[in-house]
Amino acid sequence: MATNENLPPKVIKELARELKSLDDSPPEDIKVFVTEDNFSTIFADINGPPGTPYEGGVFRMKLILGQDFPQMPPKGYFMTRIFHPNIAKNGEICVNTLKKDWKPTLGLRHVLLVVRCLLIEPFPESALNEDAGKMLMEDYEGYAKHARLMTNIHAIKPKAKSKVAIGESTAINAGTGDSVTSQMVPLACNVQLRDNNIENGTPAVDVHVLCSSTTSHKRLENEVNSSEKVPVDRKKLEARKKGLKRL
Repeated sequence: MATNENLPPKVIKELARELKSLDDSPPEDIKVFVTEDNFSTIFADINGPPGTPYEGGVFRMKLILGQDFPQMPPKGYFMTRIFHPNIAKNGEICVNTLKKDWKPTLGLRHVLLVVRCLLIEPFPESALNEDAGKMLMEDYEGYAKHARLMTNIHAIKPKAKSKVAIGESTAINAGTGDSVTSQMVPLACNVQLRDNNIENGTPAVDVHVLCSSTTSHKRLENEVNSSEKVPVDRKKLEARKKGLKRL
């Protein structure tokens, strides 16, 4: 397993400073996580931007920092499956900021904001997913429908965040083969929360599975409630009719 020893002390110090900044002032709709012993892999949960086919889902990605960082850009991958022209089926992200436009002065915050903007405005001209790129240019409605379907199936649902600590999930939607261990914690490094979960015997669970069952149960509950309201409304209507006849 990679450790902080893979990065020079100067880089680790700068990363720690930037991670603290991200914790104190997180980017809009983005939550960043790290493992305690490995700053070379940064995890982030990005909320699907409103008005896009990704709205209503949370997408987990990771940035892998090499030994030559920040002289060379990190490698970006989506761990949650997503239908997007600039994101390959294995999760690799294609964006100029992580390639030819990279500068050592660019920080993690800039990279994360660029990736979020990519969900708002894809660039089919440089598509890694050719099917998504072609569909976007030729049939946007079809593209949006398929992207929404993928979002509903694979994206993490926001409601589950309050029920399950993110650090408890293992390999959530991990299409790259890597596992997200229980060591992954928010930048505030709430070790006490993690230790309490272990002492209380909280099991590792799949957030996606929990969300799917919760959503299905809620939908069924809404359907039952709506069906029960029909006869009540009819009774009220009949009572009103009788009242009008008396007048």
